[in-house]
Amino acid sequence: MSEQGRRRPSKPYRRPRKDPVRLLAFEALRAVDERDAYANLVLPSLLKKAREKDGFDARDAALATELVYGTLRRQGTYDAIIAACVDRPLREVDPPVLDVLALGAHQLLGTRIPSHAAVSASVELARVTLGDGRAKFVNAVLRRIAQHDLDGWLEKVAPPYDEDPEDHLAVVHSHPRWIVSALWDALGGGRAGIEDLLEADNERPEVTLVARPGRATPGELLDVLDEGAGQPGRWSPYAVRLPEGGEPGALDAVREGRAGVQDEGSQLVAIALADAPLEGPDTRWLDGCAGPGGKAALLGALAAQRGAALLAAEKQPHRARLVQRALAGNPGPYEVVAADGTRPPWRPGSFDRVLVDVPCSGLGALRRRPEARWRRRPEDLDGFAPLQRALLAEALKAVRVGGVVGYATCSPHLAETRAVVDDVLKGRGGAQGVRADWIDARPLMPGVPALGDGPDVQLWPHLHGTDAMYLALLRRTA
Repeated sequence: MSEQGRRRPSKPYRRPRKDPVRLLAFEALRAVDERDAYANLVLPSLLKKAREKDGFDARDAALATELVYGTLRRQGTYDAIIAACVDRPLREVDPPVLDVLALGAHQLLGTRIPSHAAVSASVELARVTLGDGRAKFVNAVLRRIAQHDLDGWLEKVAPPYDEDPEDHLAVVHSHPRWIVSALWDALGGGRAGIEDLLEADNERPEVTLVARPGRATPGELLDVLDEGAGQPGRWSPYAVRLPEGGEPGALDAVREGRAGVQDEGSQLVAIALADAPLEGPDTRWLDGCAGPGGKAALLGALAAQRGAALLAAEKQPHRARLVQRALAGNPGPYEVVAADGTRPPWRPGSFDRVLVDVPCSGLGALRRRPEARWRRRPEDLDGFAPLQRALLAEALKAVRVGGVVGYATCSPHLAETRAVVDDVLKGRGGAQGVRADWIDARPLMPGVPALGDGPDVQLWPHLHGTDAMYLALLRRTA
């Protein structure tokens, strides 16, 4: 028999190699997709299990975290690139296959992992989780993706800015088009500002601690950190910034509740409300939407220093329990109740200061919850609008004449910020018979730049290094 007639011996079957780091990242992405889980909630438990079971070290945890968050943040960009490399619409590709492809694309285009290693590791992951057949498909697609770097792909898949600015920014910076439009409207200005904002949304945020007044100090937190491992906050006098990979739970003050993890923007909102000028009594404060308790804990500590009492109300009982835990050990008087702020159990005019950090779209915290950008829809804002107006209207009724109300959202969307306040002040939204004036919030954030024209304040990730928190301060006049 000729050489050509002989059959080549088949290669022996090789069992796929399991990579615990990439398996964990894949499991986290599947939880986000299948169960609408949030990565910042599901990932810590997966990492804890991996440390115990697979001996994960800090390097393994850092890589897994980068793979999960990096893939989620750049999902829109990677989807556009993957779509250019497959022969069918993305909706016809099984979601688990898309997750493996997106993880591979991030390793190829968003990390320093060598191309051959990124492709090989992704194909092995596909063999373990999807089977040999679909692993061949993954291999073929990732080899196409590896032919160009990220900039090269963006030139191919993003429409030119001059032809469609919003769609160009949506693809390049991995945000849904409607969110690009909404953020641009809220920010104003030209191309540079919106690009800086969108890019900031794709950066890993710092971990920021709050030293709760009267219970801990920033100096105490800095003293127990390794030299140079922590930095004072930029704007809040109670803030300490941790380095990348810092472990808040390793600090005694955090475990004991004397300090907590809290974005500096949230700290500024609580401090501004507490520092707003007030005539007359200042003994009763209300947090009308207190869950999960970060702002309530800071307000409670500030109130205690002045001899004031805090009532923290949260509609959902399980979130009210979180508030109770956050306030445990507060030196001053406080009470936590499970109550609906739109149907309050307290009498009108009962409080001197009231904060309502209302439920919202969360578009101001896309750095921390990158998957939220793909879940939200424009119509979601219509669902929040009546609740936001009702909560602000009831907050104005709850405060005494001369008292101060703070309306806060973790969203810069104009429909959730200035539009809500304007409507309620004009008597729409349930506040008939109650009158209030604006307080300029900017002087109450001393040293913080770029706060706009006022009287309300909008913080920004790219300008302030905070979540995009909004605050309006109002004084009841009648």
